[in-house]
Amino acid sequence: MDSIELEPLVEIVNRKLLEKQIRPLNYTEILIMQGIWQYQTYHQIAQERGYSAGYFTNVVAPQLCQRLTELVGSRVTKKNCRVLLESYLDATCAASKTTMLKQHSVDSFPDIDQKASPSYPSGPVPLGSSFYIENSTLSTRVYEEISKPGALVRIKAPKEMGKTSMLLRILNYADCQGYRTVSLNLEQIDSSILNDLNRFLRWLCANVSRQLQIEPRLDEYWDEDIGSKVSCSLYFRKHLLEQINSPVVLVLDDVNQIFEHPQVAKDFLPMLRSWYEEAKRLLIWQKLRLVVVHSTEIYVPLQLNQSPFNVGLPIQLNNFSFEQVQQLAQCYGLDWNDGEEARQLIDMVGGHPALIHTAIYHLSRKEMTLKQILKTAPRYTGIYSYHLQRHWANLQQQPELEVALYKVMSSTEPVQLEPIIAYNLSSMGLIKLDGSQATPSCQLYQQYFKNHLSNEECVAIL
Repeated sequence: MDSIELEPLVEIVNRKLLEKQIRPLNYTEILIMQGIWQYQTYHQIAQERGYSAGYFTNVVAPQLCQRLTELVGSRVTKKNCRVLLESYLDATCAASKTTMLKQHSVDSFPDIDQKASPSYPSGPVPLGSSFYIENSTLSTRVYEEISKPGALVRIKAPKEMGKTSMLLRILNYADCQGYRTVSLNLEQIDSSILNDLNRFLRWLCANVSRQLQIEPRLDEYWDEDIGSKVSCSLYFRKHLLEQINSPVVLVLDDVNQIFEHPQVAKDFLPMLRSWYEEAKRLLIWQKLRLVVVHSTEIYVPLQLNQSPFNVGLPIQLNNFSFEQVQQLAQCYGLDWNDGEEARQLIDMVGGHPALIHTAIYHLSRKEMTLKQILKTAPRYTGIYSYHLQRHWANLQQQPELEVALYKVMSSTEPVQLEPIIAYNLSSMGLIKLDGSQATPSCQLYQQYFKNHLSNEECVAIL
């Protein structure tokens, strides 16, 4: 069989993904497919297109393969991607017998039965997974909001609380509405770029252009005499939004990364606020729907009329409720009707979604009893050992956080912390804040870190 051209295949794949209510391929995923068609490695694909090889290998490629797997009904990898998709296109074309771009039925392809053989819960929960516990009230509010002209949604939660899983569904909803979508994670930017406002805004414009599949033309709009903020705004309005006839949902994830670069944050964040305000008087800005995601409260001082964090729709992701824990247990086939197991697990990990999910996964495989999980949870031999050691390694690099955390974990009363210290510990999910008063976020962290920190020199400092 002659090799099938990539362009018509991408058109059909995107059409079928939408039919199955799965987000279509974005710009970076199409770049990876182009590289696969040219028999390139991920490193070569990323290098030629100006991206991080780690980002392509660890983020974009796994998400691409997951969605293609859901579509064709067979596990897609880089090695077999081309063969499976060309076979898929052949099957779709044969079903229509008229045109390669006509819609085709793919009912003969079996769906993945994730419930029959669940994967280890790590990272975002894939679209279509029966193990996603949705807060339908929050989701509906977000979907309604991004349908409004010039909307701004602010999502806040510590790490591993389900922000990325929710973002996948927001992007999927927007795609199904016919909106254009762009998703940028500020954690993936080099610190040298985040330290320079001009470089950062050019990075922003270039990446949004690529994901919208619009040719970047930064130099035509960039003018040092009017400054980088005005240049960036003109680029969005004149070059991007004017070329697009549908709403554009721009997701900025891990915006807290920019909080650590105050000089850039003081200019960038008010610019986002200005776009939101401009939508009230200029129709062109009403096409843009902003979704800003961050882990903690901003500590960069901004005037009230310049901050994007006191306008728009605020969404706070919280721990699983008792009912949600029982719902997840039921998804895994566990009989927790009396609620005692759910209460014991919540007492240990505080309803933390990722930690709850990990425990229920192990219980469903009958590898351990709940009593064993709770007993060994704060130990190196427990199921949370990697999670705890990762936090421990981060603390080892920041002694001032060790000292502050020990105060919180060893105290029977709330402890007042300096704002930046509180910001860092809260973004790690280790403490709960009530104003500037900190308490342990759960028993697991209190037991583990109180024991480990008590052996550290931070005790002597206290």
